Amino acid sequence: MGQKVKRYTPEFRRQMVELHRTGRTFAELAAQFGCTSWSIRHWVKQADRDRGKGDGGLTSAEREELTRLRRENRKLLQERDILSKAAAWFANEKPATPKRSSDS
Repeated sequence: MGQKVKRYTPEFRRQMVELHRTGRTFAELAAQFGCTSWSIRHWVKQADRDRGKGDGGLTSAEREELTRLRRENRKLLQERDILSKAAAWFANEKPATPKRSSDS
C-alpha cells in the first residue's frame, strides 16, 4: 500500500517560509517541525513565485486557474460526446409517419 500524504495548512507553510527567510536552514526547520527539507524548499520556491520572483514557474493563482480550466475542459468534452451520441441516435431513428385524418 502507498504511504499517506501528510497535508500542512497554508498558515504552517507560510510560517516555515518566514522562518527560512530569517536565516534558518531547511534542515533545521525540518528537524524541529517534522516535515521534510524538500517540502520547505518547495514552499519557499512557490512563495517566491507568488511574489513575482523566482524561476518563472506558475504562481499559485495560475495553478488554481489551470486546474479549474482543465476541469471545465474535461466537462465540456464529456458534454460534447453525449450530444454527439444523442444526435447520431436520433439520426438513425425512423421518422414516424403521421396518420392522415379523413376530415377533409
